[in-house]
Amino acid sequence: MRIVCGFLVLLFLGSGSPTPYEHIRSHPAPAAPEYAESGMVVSARRLASAAGVQMLKQGGNAVDAAVATGFALAVVHPVAGNLGGGGFMVIRLPDGSVTTIDHREEAPTGATQEVFLDAQGNAARARSRRGYLASGVPGTVAGLLMALERYGTMTRAEVMAPAIQLAADGFPLSYLQAQRFNEAYDAFAAFPATRKYFTKGDSTRRYRAGEVFVQRDLAKVLRRIRDKGRAGFYQGPTAARIAEQMAAHGGLIDRQDLARYEAVERAPVSVDYRGYTVHSMGPPSSGGVALAQLFHAAEQRNIGAMGYNSSATVHYLGEAMRRVYADRAKWLGDPDHVAVPTDALTDSSYMQQRMASFHPYRITPSDSVHAGAPVLAGESMETTHYSVADDSGMAVSVTTTINSGYGSKVVIDGLGFFMNNEMNDFVLKPGVPNLYGLSGTKRNLVAPGRRMVSSMSPTIVEDRQGRLHMVIGAPGGSTIITTVFQCIMNVIDHGMNIEEAVTARRFHHQWKPRALMMEAYALSRDTEQRLAARGWPVQLGFFGYETWGRAQGIRARYRTPDDPSYFGGSDPRRDGAAVGY
Repeated sequence: MRIVCGFLVLLFLGSGSPTPYEHIRSHPAPAAPEYAESGMVVSARRLASAAGVQMLKQGGNAVDAAVATGFALAVVHPVAGNLGGGGFMVIRLPDGSVTTIDHREEAPTGATQEVFLDAQGNAARARSRRGYLASGVPGTVAGLLMALERYGTMTRAEVMAPAIQLAADGFPLSYLQAQRFNEAYDAFAAFPATRKYFTKGDSTRRYRAGEVFVQRDLAKVLRRIRDKGRAGFYQGPTAARIAEQMAAHGGLIDRQDLARYEAVERAPVSVDYRGYTVHSMGPPSSGGVALAQLFHAAEQRNIGAMGYNSSATVHYLGEAMRRVYADRAKWLGDPDHVAVPTDALTDSSYMQQRMASFHPYRITPSDSVHAGAPVLAGESMETTHYSVADDSGMAVSVTTTINSGYGSKVVIDGLGFFMNNEMNDFVLKPGVPNLYGLSGTKRNLVAPGRRMVSSMSPTIVEDRQGRLHMVIGAPGGSTIITTVFQCIMNVIDHGMNIEEAVTARRFHHQWKPRALMMEAYALSRDTEQRLAARGWPVQLGFFGYETWGRAQGIRARYRTPDDPSYFGGSDPRRDGAAVGY
């Protein structure tokens, strides 16, 4: 009998069928999270994280550290860290109050829908993706400086010193950075200034890991910001150079657009989830609204008991994601220009109504999934995120972007930084999807001064005692929302530590296209089969990306009720770093 059983086992293992846990064994175990007792910074580059920690060691607070990290990323992470883009920031103050800063890019005065339509009235999508016409007015500098002035404690000179030094003296390129520069040669070479700053002149001369990359013109821009504040960027030589080159190459941004730009402080979107409080970004980000809806759907089930990425969990949450992204397409826009029914969309009873059509054994027919009717009262994958916490319980969550990798591929000559291609996040024509397959309505049409809808979801979570619990966010275009959602659920529902939570493989659905997208090893083979039996078309990857959402997170633990220590987790999908002290 033993011989027969042994033979059957060997036959099974030697056949072409996968072993039951093959997908688990193929997935490397996450590293241990970084530990710190006084403060933590987690970002896409170790040098940028170190710049933030330097501020904490010098007596600065979490906002000082976040601003230093943001400016450093503009130097050492040019694929997404930026001066030529924008983003969102969520700040938790030591007293527990929460605010947000919207420094999203906005459309120039000359931007109209007609600019992005061809002679036949069709969306000319290339115009919003590459070149000078693709850029909105940058907001990063205004947002970082507003945060520093209102909530920081250090001077511009102090927080910008690391970034200026990194630009002037250079920093060693990582293997991945060198390879990405080389791979982007053709795109860079199409623009003379980009070719000048980010290539070696011809495709045979390649960057190598470890070589020092110096950006002297960028250092000059940073010094002007240090000395003049926002006027050092939105006025004077920097603004003049941007406007001149835009005018010379068919772009829309002029000096008045730059001078008028203002970051906006807004209230967060907050939701209770199993006793925890989740604070995220309101419109024009869709992140806070979508997260609130997803958590209201999730709280209707015992997700922990259903199991991590089980077929029951993925089926239920996939159905919730479909409904949430349908609402995103219809209802979201710039709240300064259109009425966004945030309160109605985030009401728990609304999501109960939305999930009433859920069936446990089959998907809802695609043609019946559409935006809901709430009761109204009266990215690029190459975004970047950083999380910061200090010893007072103050925390900052920042997601910032130039949209796709290296934005519009345009570098402003004499300044040395990439401009965004965020005009692609507008609806160029209703029903026409953007880079990440997202569509929308006239609420998000191109219009002068309007801010484009975003998926960026910088988020802060408080525990049941009202203390800081998590700081989390991610890049990833339209997958940002589902990445942040799953990272938080991994901690609250599945009991993961922060490194496990940001490492765990993910799935995503965004209403259109129909496929349920998954990362490699996210689902076992039998889970895929069970989902297929329910009617799900399961697809590996997202628009050519095998993985997505490089999350950067912090989790607080308390040695005494009011004495936090921190664990930092940097997503291993890229070469970010958690640095603490």
